[in-house]
Amino acid sequence: MNGLKTGVKSVLWSAVALLLLLSIAVPLLNVFTAVVMMVPTAILYTMLSKRAFTLHMLVVYVIAVIVLGPPAIIVGLFFLVPSIVMGHLYQKQTAARKVLTATVLTLLAQMLLELVLFDVLFNMSLLTELRKLIQQTVDNLNSQGLLMNSLSAELTESYIQVLIHSIPMAFITVSFLLAVITHAIVRPILRSMKLSVPGLQPAKDWMLPRIFVFYYLIVLLVDLATPGNNNSFFTVMLLNLVPLMRLAFSIQAMGFFFYIADQRKWNKAVPLLLCAVVVIFPPLSLIGVMDAGFPIRKAFKKP
Repeated sequence: MNGLKTGVKSVLWSAVALLLLLSIAVPLLNVFTAVVMMVPTAILYTMLSKRAFTLHMLVVYVIAVIVLGPPAIIVGLFFLVPSIVMGHLYQKQTAARKVLTATVLTLLAQMLLELVLFDVLFNMSLLTELRKLIQQTVDNLNSQGLLMNSLSAELTESYIQVLIHSIPMAFITVSFLLAVITHAIVRPILRSMKLSVPGLQPAKDWMLPRIFVFYYLIVLLVDLATPGNNNSFFTVMLLNLVPLMRLAFSIQAMGFFFYIADQRKWNKAVPLLLCAVVVIFPPLSLIGVMDAGFPIRKAFKKP
């Protein structure tokens, strides 16, 4: 009976995987479905044997290729690999933090590999194409009078350069969000199937190592001392590192709010609202810096 239930569930999740894969042909909808594309395949890999998982995926991709052609394989494989990594680690009962780290690194490696493959196999630089797309968008806005007349060609070029140099940060952010959202959806589903999957630490226990504060101060000082008008590797690194570290301390600030809420027995909505404020007003990440660098939580600890 359990085998029958598992079989029905696996077929249903395979159908979900197929529908999500077919959705890449629908503009706008594909942006939203891409966020959850890894969910069904991660679930299937965790609940099935490798042989059964392979058969399910083979059927899904054959149907998708018949309907959409080669793009189905390209997109499917991109999301399949990190899903397998995540499912494999779930099966081994690996800590959630390590699962997320491995998934993020896998996604990052794939994004970088795609940049290389497009350049080598198709003689097409995605960075160059992105530059052309941004320039074309700016030109169209200029022609329609939607941009300031004072926006010179030099200033436009500097904006484009900043966007291009921010691609590493964008890759890291997208990889992180895909991994976290997938884990947040997959874990409760697997637990409902009586499959044990380790969870992340409660938000109130989130804590960056104190040494991160010194790293952050060093990066800020170097950033202040570095001219922003050159295109050196060092400048690009700082352009991506500063906001990423600020993001890390914003998450630390959120953990601090959850800690206070737990100690003071606040309504659960209060720390969520405070977290939303941190997202809207990034300078509040300074609270995270203070929390990581000084023992301020002791002032809120229940006696």
